[in-house]
Amino acid sequence: MSVLGLLQKVGLQALAPQLDDRCFDDWWHRASGAADGLTFQGLNSLVVLGAWFLWKHRNQCIFDGASPNVAEVLRLASEEMQIWGMARARGLSSLT
Repeated sequence: MSVLGLLQKVGLQALAPQLDDRCFDDWWHRASGAADGLTFQGLNSLVVLGAWFLWKHRNQCIFDGASPNVAEVLRLASEEMQIWGMARARGLSSLT
């Protein structure tokens, strides 16, 4: 799975990072501006969730000697997103 695949899973593939998004913040600002209401909340929750799992994996690589594995980070973030959706997290449950 890729970032695009994760966004496709929730129907937000049009908001995938583009080549002219020079940094994470540029992309997040552009994507958030294109969403509204519960989609905006869901997108922001998804971005924060993804960043959190990326940070945790980075720490595992640095402190525990784990090998970088983007596919695993995306899988874990996707599973957590489903759990949040089942718990009726307003924004995320509107995406799933």
